[in-house]
Amino acid sequence: MTVLDVVVPVYNEQDDLPGCVRALHAHLLAHLPYSFCVTVVDNASTDATLVTAHALAAELDSPGAGVKVVHLDRKGRGGALRAAWSASPAQVVAYMDVDLSTDLAALLPLVAPLVSGHSDVAIGTRLHRASRVVRGPKREVVSRCYNALLRSTLRVRFSDAQCGFKAVRKEVAGALLPLVVDDGWFFDTELLVLAERAGLRIHEVPVDWVDDPDSRVDIVATAAADLRGLARLASSLARGELPLADVHAALVTRPSPTSPTGLLSQVLRFAVVGVASTLAYALLYLLLRPVLGPQGANLASLLVTAVANTAANRAFTFGVRGRSQVARHQAQGLVVFGICWGLTSGSLVLLHAVAPGASHVVEVVALTAANLAGTVLRFLLLRVWVFRGQRVPSADWRG
Repeated sequence: MTVLDVVVPVYNEQDDLPGCVRALHAHLLAHLPYSFCVTVVDNASTDATLVTAHALAAELDSPGAGVKVVHLDRKGRGGALRAAWSASPAQVVAYMDVDLSTDLAALLPLVAPLVSGHSDVAIGTRLHRASRVVRGPKREVVSRCYNALLRSTLRVRFSDAQCGFKAVRKEVAGALLPLVVDDGWFFDTELLVLAERAGLRIHEVPVDWVDDPDSRVDIVATAAADLRGLARLASSLARGELPLADVHAALVTRPSPTSPTGLLSQVLRFAVVGVASTLAYALLYLLLRPVLGPQGANLASLLVTAVANTAANRAFTFGVRGRSQVARHQAQGLVVFGICWGLTSGSLVLLHAVAPGASHVVEVVALTAANLAGTVLRFLLLRVWVFRGQRVPSADWRG
């Protein structure tokens, strides 16, 4: 099986294509410890690009390290990637620009976390402090403003949406591509936003990048198209039209390297959360008791600590990260809260029936004992019901 497929989308690149493909092929042969192929996707070129691509495929043909050619009848980088990635048999699909603006030394660090299964998507970033970038002030300002806009509107956490240097695990591409609408330059951004919203792991690699002075990208037209795509995507996300929870459920099946999966580890972590919750509950009860009375203070204290307890156990005890299914987990946590509230309320009723004049301190002792019993019950319900079979999307969203 081919491990890596590097796609190079081109339009009227008969002059630059030979140097790019030969350099890329030679670099992969020398530095990549996996089988690979290079796929040239011709986007309806009107020059000799397609003929040149076929000649390169014949020249560089070799088992486990070949060159393929795909021809499309219309332009669009996103469409080229959609077609090539969908048809690729490789475990990891990637792409890079034909101008070789990105130093190829970053290619192995880009794809290795995907091959190992550590991450789901990998991107090159020109905005990391370790990146070395040579480009004009106009492109620098446009790039930084666009990524700042993404962070402010869609609250993304990846740093560089449009660097032409990305890789995706094939099963991730298969799940996300049907949801990506754009076939142009906004394709990259849309794919990354959907991946992040689905709770997938995005690995970032600082790159050395030199701007191509002969680039034919129309910055103004591209920026306008990106803004239209951003508005459309934001609207779709706000209306909940995209089945990202299904993508998460289908793909996030592996535990993170830091995920607590053993019973003992979960018990110890749960105990830490339980002790903190119990202390917080006792303090809240003492503060609220003069205002709300014993039952009201008990209910309010339990409700506040129950929400915090579910959130803490979700992340710390059972290792579930991301926003997916947060509402469902909290709703189930409130059911658990209701059971524990019944237990503690029953202890108060029993105490006042046995000792009508019990002091506040005795009440706290009785409620604390009931809370400890409820804590054991909460752990069992969280483990076998609320977080059963859950896994961690990412211990580190950027790898």
